[in-house]
Amino acid sequence: MTQSLAVIAAAPEWLPAARELSVQLGLDLLENSDPRQISDPAYVLRCGEMLELCATGRKAPGPVVVDFVGGAAAHRRKYGGGKGQQIAKAVGVRAGFKPRVVDATGGLGRDAFVLASVGCEVLLLERNPVVRALLADGLSRLRAAATMDPELAAVAGRLQLSDATEDSASWLAAQPAESIPVVYLDPMFPARGKSAKVKKEMAVFHLLVGEDPDADALLEPALGACYYRTVVKRPRLAPHLAGRKPDLSLEGKSGRFDIYTRHGVPG
Repeated sequence: MTQSLAVIAAAPEWLPAARELSVQLGLDLLENSDPRQISDPAYVLRCGEMLELCATGRKAPGPVVVDFVGGAAAHRRKYGGGKGQQIAKAVGVRAGFKPRVVDATGGLGRDAFVLASVGCEVLLLERNPVVRALLADGLSRLRAAATMDPELAAVAGRLQLSDATEDSASWLAAQPAESIPVVYLDPMFPARGKSAKVKKEMAVFHLLVGEDPDADALLEPALGACYYRTVVKRPRLAPHLAGRKPDLSLEGKSGRFDIYTRHGVPG
């Protein structure tokens, strides 16, 4: 990772933050502030008004950021369908029941934000230090914006990034049995051959975290730690996690939610 990634500052005033981040992550700090003028390494983390993961080179696509305030996140929060969304149904959200969720594969935090928007308290686990930095930056800007927006404040108050840095399977295995209402898993799944031109975020994620070869190891500790259910997000045609058939699946056009139940959710 250190060979394909470095840190830059968007402007001189961001240099102290960039230097601190480079030390924290053990990455080189480069003087250049424009990713398009960099040919090596392939990616940089750019410190500025927001933390951006940028591909380098003249024809590089736009940056990857964790943005809970504007863009797609804001649109989905306002117009996404609330508790009628498939992910909300999958974790069991209904009138009077909004379970606490541990998102053990935090990633860019998009699903966690949706669940927080419909009323669930969500604890995010993320072992990759670069992805954790992006998440922490997104949450920091969310909380800053929340001081001026009561609705955002409520959502921000339900999102928390865990301090845990070990892998999620170990963390889940260390929790008391049936102590977490819902465990949510969305492990990385490899893009299949020509199917696809994956989104730039996923291309970068494959660079940073690979294909989660230990994803199957998440299921058993998740089932042991959950009280109501474990929910696994998968591509629609992907095999079941750890080869274990779920009790129920909710299918969409390109993906599905596999649900493994322990106790029934309140009706």
